[in-house]
Amino acid sequence: MSANSEPVTPDDLDRAVRVALDALREVPAAAWDGDPASLDWTRWETVEHTCNALMLYAVQLAPKKPPMDGNVPFARTSRRPEAPSTMVRADTAAGPDGLLQVLESCAALLVALARVTPPDVRAYHVYGASDPEGFAAMGAVEVLLHTHDLIEGLGIPWDPPADVCARALARLFPDAPGGAPPWRTLLWATGRADLPGRPRPATWRWDGTPR
Repeated sequence: MSANSEPVTPDDLDRAVRVALDALREVPAAAWDGDPASLDWTRWETVEHTCNALMLYAVQLAPKKPPMDGNVPFARTSRRPEAPSTMVRADTAAGPDGLLQVLESCAALLVALARVTPPDVRAYHVYGASDPEGFAAMGAVEVLLHTHDLIEGLGIPWDPPADVCARALARLFPDAPGGAPPWRTLLWATGRADLPGRPRPATWRWDGTPR
């Protein structure tokens, strides 16, 4: 069975997080308050946004009867008007190491929920109700893409696992073109890169609904 015909697994999400953390630990301390080239948020705020996504996906799966008409109603706030609204805030006194520990913890919660939730369970997502595999795939893509955003221009090597990218593409972007490396195609599918003969899309969204 090829990588892109296999399901996304909690292990894929765990692997994506581990390689992301390895890269993010190389970010210079002085860069955390700076803005990534492609975002209006600081690098710190971008990690908090990623934590929020992981936590949101986990808590959607957590209730005995998951919600189908909206998100579990955690309160959300922003650090400043331009910052993302999030239910997860890292203590700035803990520094970048503490921030990355929050990221690791939020990811571990989603990994755990994706492992123990029956595959026929569905929960609300704004792009359509999804299942544990779909939420694991969305979590992996959030981590991989925002790590790219965070370290772009810093000279930190970043080459996510091709098999994880291929499975996430097949699940969330089933109409993505073939012929290019999976990571490059994932960047194209999310408006971050061109492919030969294919300008990057001006708008995009994934499809997390079960296949």
